[in-house]
Amino acid sequence: MTTTNGHEGCALVTGASRGIGAAVAAALAEDGWPVGIGYRSDEAGARRVAEAITAAGGTAAPVAGDVADPEAAPRIFDELEERFGPVLVLVNNAGVRADGLAVQLEDDEWQRVLDTNLSAAFRLTRRAVGTMVRKRFGRVVNIASVVGPKANAGQANYAASKAGLIGFTRTVAVEVARRGVTVNAVAPGFIETDMTEDLPAGVLDAVPARRAGRPEDVAACVRFLASPQAAYVTGTTLTVDGGLSA
Repeated sequence: MTTTNGHEGCALVTGASRGIGAAVAAALAEDGWPVGIGYRSDEAGARRVAEAITAAGGTAAPVAGDVADPEAAPRIFDELEERFGPVLVLVNNAGVRADGLAVQLEDDEWQRVLDTNLSAAFRLTRRAVGTMVRKRFGRVVNIASVVGPKANAGQANYAASKAGLIGFTRTVAVEVARRGVTVNAVAPGFIETDMTEDLPAGVLDAVPARRAGRPEDVAACVRFLASPQAAYVTGTTLTVDGGLSA
């Protein structure tokens, strides 16, 4: 479908039934994109997000799929393309944690995090970029983490997945830059989501802003990277951490 911003296509946000993904989906819808609300198991949450977007005048639909499953990407894209047209904005946000010291991690704890946080982004990006290159327009935004470039004890698997995602982002950006496609990452710090509910007391004392971020803080950066104003921004990582990495 032709969007209110003039493009014929849609946006896909994975892990969008709550938190950062939900905020990103709402922001992209405000910019005129029909949005696929990607989710694995929280159908009710995805429907709430889609209904809120629709109530605000946007267009959205839940789309189910476990992105860690290699067969999920074709199904997700086929469903969205039939409904809204080609995916021209892809936000790889779905992520999981399985914390523990590296020497104590089980193989499945390592692999599950890598499959969801890194391999899924590769498969979804591979599917999306082919169309974007043909259209000579596309935006890929990968939600990384400050843990990617910065050590954090007990998160070897998570840090490896996010560091890999940043490297993947930079490499694909170089490969498709001449085709009007940008690929960037956003690296959040401590954001108020389900994944940060169990932060130890006092951890925010290390953040110069002295507070956790909000999902909307991350969404604002994604919105910029998906916009026409960011056409010359590619291969970079925007850090959203209240000064933690300064």
